[in-house]
Amino acid sequence: MVEYEYLVLSFGRDTERSTIRRLLTDHAEYGRWELERTRTYVGGRTRTWLRRRIIRPRRSSVTVS
Repeated sequence: MVEYEYLVLSFGRDTERSTIRRLLTDHAEYGRWELERTRTYVGGRTRTWLRRRIIRPRRSSVTVS
């Protein structure tokens, strides 16, 4: 089963779209986040949900004697 961790970013109404786009691009490029959802609320506030896959290492079945 795939597990994700989430990051929620909120931006005020005075934040320019170009600034939001740059921040989301940086998170995607350097933090391996992907966009899940964006909502713009009445009043201009924007909230964005990002997610990335949690990769858990598997235990090896090698036993040491």
